Amino acid sequence: MSGAVAIIEEHETVDAFHRGAFYLVQPKGRGHRTGMDAMLLASMVTGNGAIRVADLGAGAGGAGLAVAARLHEARVSLFERSPDMAGFARKTLALAENARIAGRVALFEADVTLRGAARNAAGLVDDSFDHVIMNPPFNDALDRATPDPLKRDAHAIAGDLFEDWIRTAGAILKPSGTLSLIARPHSIADIIAACGKRFGGLEMTPVHARAGENAFRILVSAVKGSRARLQLRSPLVMHATSGHAFAADVDDLNNGRAAYSRM
Repeated sequence: MSGAVAIIEEHETVDAFHRGAFYLVQPKGRGHRTGMDAMLLASMVTGNGAIRVADLGAGAGGAGLAVAARLHEARVSLFERSPDMAGFARKTLALAENARIAGRVALFEADVTLRGAARNAAGLVDDSFDHVIMNPPFNDALDRATPDPLKRDAHAIAGDLFEDWIRTAGAILKPSGTLSLIARPHSIADIIAACGKRFGGLEMTPVHARAGENAFRILVSAVKGSRARLQLRSPLVMHATSGHAFAADVDDLNNGRAAYSRM
């Protein structure tokens, strides 16, 4: 792309999101590439002023940059443990096309499962964020393993994933701060268990490709320290017809024209 400061290699692509509001440098033919999951996740962040948002397991930075592009004062911290994927995020922030938002986005190479002093030293500072978003690795032992090591690292569960990641979210959020995540529906029980006494006011939205089909994702938000009961929200249906076009409300979420706010 013309005007880009980053040097783009053959194994990379530069892709537009939010209809050109920002761009991502991403791996080509390997690794995890940003798509609808990240855009839906980003749409769950709301707030006014210079709110602080942490994107855990940020990859190339798609969800975090989508937040910064839509909320013009938000300050976003990207946390990614893979040096390879962090390198894509670094190139993403160096693109001239992202100059409008890059100054409000910081990148940290950090393992989000760190604890205590090590977690704080890595930039995951206790009680410092208003909103935490996460699109955790979602495969388990029953899923077919991918031969791509970069994609396998992004998609494979290691240890008690939701417990580890949600524990970190609970530590770094301010009191009454919001956690948002996207996952597969079969993870609902693990997510509720991991939220435990850390979070309440859970809101869960099943995401369906089309009406009448089973949900393939679940959107979850929760509030640190809340004791409110769980709410199951109306389904979000991606396609209004049998075609591939997104429903109007989903297209707005995907392109940063609307937020998916809590009830």
